Amino acid sequence: MAENVSKFTSFFKNLWDRIVNNKNFPDISSSVVSIILGLLFGLIIMIIVNPGNALPGFLKILSGGFTGGLKGVGNQLYTATPLILTGLSVAFAFRTGLFNIGASGQLTIGAFIAVFIGVRWEFLGSFQWVVAVLGAILGGAIWGAIPGILKAYRNVNEVVASIMLNYIAMYLNSLLILRFIYHSDIAKAYAVAPTAEIPTFGLDLLFPKSSINGAFIIALLVVFIIHIVLNKTVFGYELKAVGFNRNAAKYAGMNEKRNIVLSMTIAGAIAGLAGAAIFLVSGKNLDPIHIILPQGFDGIAISLLGLSSPIGVTLAALFYSSLKIGGFYVQINDFNPEIIDIIISSIIYFSALSLFVRKYVLRYVKDRKEKAKELAEGGTN
Repeated sequence: MAENVSKFTSFFKNLWDRIVNNKNFPDISSSVVSIILGLLFGLIIMIIVNPGNALPGFLKILSGGFTGGLKGVGNQLYTATPLILTGLSVAFAFRTGLFNIGASGQLTIGAFIAVFIGVRWEFLGSFQWVVAVLGAILGGAIWGAIPGILKAYRNVNEVVASIMLNYIAMYLNSLLILRFIYHSDIAKAYAVAPTAEIPTFGLDLLFPKSSINGAFIIALLVVFIIHIVLNKTVFGYELKAVGFNRNAAKYAGMNEKRNIVLSMTIAGAIAGLAGAAIFLVSGKNLDPIHIILPQGFDGIAISLLGLSSPIGVTLAALFYSSLKIGGFYVQINDFNPEIIDIIISSIIYFSALSLFVRKYVLRYVKDRKEKAKELAEGGTN
């Protein structure tokens, strides 16, 4: 018995040592701490607002989609799908040294192309949804390539260029909807044809009565591909090298301009796919309104929380969607669903603060220790 306990203890000690000694442990731990602090801050707000129902409501938030059984889990995965893709779009660009704040615009263009094909190209039959998805990817890629080209060949800051393109996409989207796919009788765009809806691939049997469809599987496939590209290929190495130091990559023989354009193009393509995932479903209409779609900005938060890692982004999106679904059920306990926005905002705030601490405060402390060590060594000599 004592020997088994010793083996058990030794196993978990070795596992813990491997986790702590991992070079990514400080980043992972900071995200976990940010989540805990954000949740605790939300709990405090709930206690202040409604002390009697605070704990049951908080537990509902933590349980997320599991509160609603398999239907709730399915809806949670459905909600997470576009977040995975937009988060991955931002993360991919960030891993290559670029800040893709234009995911909303790329998503919007991809969404329009997907819906246009889904409404007008019924002659494609059962292939209609495939062509619509590919069209969304192409539209997002083109919209992402524009700031990439400006950055590579004119050194235009990609943040400024992509923000402006968000607004251009918003107004262009409204114009194109009214011109090509608007249904004046219901004051909305036409719904896509049934053959343009992304199939469920059997997920509706696993999660009955939920909104989940095959876009979730597609998103996981994209996560796997991007993970392989970034970490296992020469192309991914070159992209990251350009991100670390553009001039050094150039002198090493890499085509830094081409890689910048490709990075933003791929990021845009992923965001465009998110647009297809959102609107190629039953009962969803693309409205001609002058509002930038929020999922692109949510992707920035997901990327930050997921440490710009494909796997981290996936986990962060699942957690984010769990909170969103939990916010729906928390109304049972007499809380407004906006409490979730407070919690999520707090988590992102603490994440950003942890980045500041790691980048500046810890660096300052490390420099002070090194200087003290040098002075000590100089004094002994």
